[in-house]
Amino acid sequence: MQVENVKNTGAVQAFQEMQTQPHGMAFGYIAMVIAVIAWSLFAVSIRAIGSSSLSVADVALFRFGIPALLLLPWLPARLHRLSSLRPTEIIAILVGGGIPYFFIASAGGHLTSAAHVAALIAGTSPLSVTLLAFLLFRHRARTTQLRAILLILLGVSWMVLPGFNTAMIGGGSLLLLASLFWGAYTLAIRRSGLDTIGCVLLLSLPSTLLLLCLMMAGVVESHLRSVALHEMLPFLLVQGLGTGIVSSLSYTVAVQRLGPGRSALIGSLCPVLAYLLAVPLLGEHFSTPNVIGVVVITLGVILANTPSSQSSKS
Repeated sequence: MQVENVKNTGAVQAFQEMQTQPHGMAFGYIAMVIAVIAWSLFAVSIRAIGSSSLSVADVALFRFGIPALLLLPWLPARLHRLSSLRPTEIIAILVGGGIPYFFIASAGGHLTSAAHVAALIAGTSPLSVTLLAFLLFRHRARTTQLRAILLILLGVSWMVLPGFNTAMIGGGSLLLLASLFWGAYTLAIRRSGLDTIGCVLLLSLPSTLLLLCLMMAGVVESHLRSVALHEMLPFLLVQGLGTGIVSSLSYTVAVQRLGPGRSALIGSLCPVLAYLLAVPLLGEHFSTPNVIGVVVITLGVILANTPSSQSSKS
């Protein structure tokens, strides 16, 4: 698979995304839909950690350890490319999508709901990507993109604010911080020039090693020895395979084919699906504000991907 290498161009020029062939765009959209489904299950499982016997560190080990183990045979062929990355790119990927992001998102999810996790991370990620792109590269968003972002944020607000209370302020703040981290991760994937497997290896291997060190040092707690396999299995499947392998690979492909801006905008559909999943799986309830928010977010994503805005990837 050919991957655009933007590593050796200037900062502003490097961020400008080149035109992609139609079949590549279609493949990017398919990959992004798969990522949205996996993210929605991630949001539900993050919320479910609090009601399980597993610790956050245990679930994080599934999230990063399984892809690290499964993709390890592909590491030797990518060592040279990985060693040539800029430190800023490595840090952005590891912090934005690794252990810091996971623990912050988990802490925020513990204080809120699955709908809040999806809405305040995936729902606000287009704003995070756009804001960071402007601050770091002076990349200005197009008018259509800005209108779509405003519409998505309106839908997110409609979903979040009616059920929000003072006890959720801390959780909401943590989720917004996680959104900023994810925005940095999204931009770093595009700029690194790594292929799909290389990106997942860079994220998973150091995160797994760090987590194992923290566990052995007693910095984070682990309950793995006292938890039955049947209780681990949903997290192994959703976090290890779904988020760790499926969403990581598909999201990297989507960013490479569609660009970080458009990928983040499509990712805003995650609150819609997460909300629909949380009702039967976690017993969360339908409400008029959430239904309205779902419709508005969906309209925003449609606006962002209308033919008039597809002439250039945003």
